[in-house]
Amino acid sequence: MTLQLLPAALALLVLGAHFLRAGHIALVIVALAVVVLLFVRRPWAARAAQGALILGALEWLRTLTLLAEERRIAAAPYLRMTLILAGVALATALSLFAFRSRAVKEHFRLL
Repeated sequence: MTLQLLPAALALLVLGAHFLRAGHIALVIVALAVVVLLFVRRPWAARAAQGALILGALEWLRTLTLLAEERRIAAAPYLRMTLILAGVALATALSLFAFRSRAVKEHFRLL
C-alpha cells in the first residue's frame, strides 16, 4: 500500500518544493500536511489528499501557462519547459489513480 501511495506523496513533495521556490511557506506547510494525511486511515483524509492533488495539477497548468507566455513574449525558447511542466501536471493527475486500488481503499476505509 505504501508503494501505491508513493506517486501521490512524491507529487505533493514536488508541489511543496514549487511553493517553496515561490516563497509561499504556508502552501509548503499545506503540501507537507497532506503528505501526512496519506497515513491517516479515514475517508476524509483520502478525499483531502485527492482534492490537493487535483488542485496541484491545476497549479502546474497555471504555472505552465504563465511561464510559457512570459517566455513567448521574451522570444525565449519555451517548448522544453512546456513539455516538462505538462509532464509534471500529468504525473500529479495520474497519481490520483492510486486511490482506485483495493488496498488503498481499504487503507482509507473507503469500501
